[in-house]
Amino acid sequence: MTAATRVAVAVPVAFAGWGAALPERVVGNDELARTLDTSDAWVAGRTGIRTRHVRAAGETTAALAAAAGRRALAAAGLPPGEVDLVVLATSTPDRTLPATASDVSALLGTTGAACDVGAACAGFVHALHLAAPAVASGLSGPALVVGAERMTDVVDPGDRTTAVLFGDGAGAVVLAPSSAGADGPGVVASCLDGDPTLAAHLQVPPGGRWLEMDGPEVFRAATRGLTGSGRAVLDRAGVAPDEVAAYIPHQANRRIIDAVVDRLGLAPERVVVTLDRHGNTSAASVPLALAEAADAGRIGPGDLVLTSAVGAGMTWGSTLLRWGVG
Repeated sequence: MTAATRVAVAVPVAFAGWGAALPERVVGNDELARTLDTSDAWVAGRTGIRTRHVRAAGETTAALAAAAGRRALAAAGLPPGEVDLVVLATSTPDRTLPATASDVSALLGTTGAACDVGAACAGFVHALHLAAPAVASGLSGPALVVGAERMTDVVDPGDRTTAVLFGDGAGAVVLAPSSAGADGPGVVASCLDGDPTLAAHLQVPPGGRWLEMDGPEVFRAATRGLTGSGRAVLDRAGVAPDEVAAYIPHQANRRIIDAVVDRLGLAPERVVVTLDRHGNTSAASVPLALAEAADAGRIGPGDLVLTSAVGAGMTWGSTLLRWGVG
C-alpha cells in the first residue's frame, strides 16, 4: 500500500465489505487443447490466460452472485434485512424477466429494490457509478453491488478465438453511508463513455446463441477506451499516476492491460491481475480482482484505487475510489 493521498471525494460512501465466488471446476488451457486447435503456449502467449473457472450444471448467475453477496455482507457485518438496494451487473441473466437481481435478493433475504445493469464487461463500473450517489445522497440505504457472469454458456466451444478467453464467477461490494464527508472514503471521480458505432464488433447477434468478436477491432477500442477514461478520471481528480495505490482493470487480455498501464504511466507493480487464473469473467472481473486485492492487503484505508473496464456496446469507463470501510 502507498501512503494515503488526501484528495476530496465527490461521492462520500464507505466500501463496507466485499466478497467473491468462483465455481469449483477449473479448466486449464491443456484441457481445451484436447478439442481445439490450440495450446497452452498459444493461449497464454496471446492473452495471459492459463486457467478459468467453469460453472457446474445448475449453477446459475443468481447463485454465483448470491454467494459473492453473502460473503460481502458477512464481511460488512450487515444483516440482509438492512440492504436497501441490490444492483447486479451481468450480461448473462438467468431469464428475460424478472431481473436476475430479484433472484439474488430472494436467495440472500433482502427486501429492498433490485435491478440489473447491462453494460457487458463494463457493467460493474457502471453499477458503481449509479449506486454510489444513491447511497451517499441518502436516497438509498446500504447497497449491494454485484458483478456476476456465466460467460462459458455464450461462447461457442468449437471457436478457439472465444472459447479460450472466458470464465465464470462473481464479485460483490457493499456500499454504506459514510459520515466522514469529503475527507473519507468514496468516489473521487468517474468517467463513462463509449462508441456505439462499434457495437457489432462484439455481440451475440439477434436470434443468435454464441458470442461473436472481431478481435483486432475490440483490442484497439479497448486500449483506446481504457486509456482515455483512465486519463480523464486522473485529470479530473488532479491525481498523478504515481499516487494510485492499485489499478484494477477489466481482465480481458494481458497485452491490453500492459498497453494501458504504459500509456497512463502507472507503476506495473501496482496493477492487480487475475486473468491468468480467472480468464475474462466480463462484469465479474473488476469486483473479483477488487476483492482479491482487498483480501491480500494490497489496498487499505485512504488508498486511491483506479478501476477501469470496457465492454460490448462499445462502452467503457473508469472510477477513482478512495478506499475505506467507514
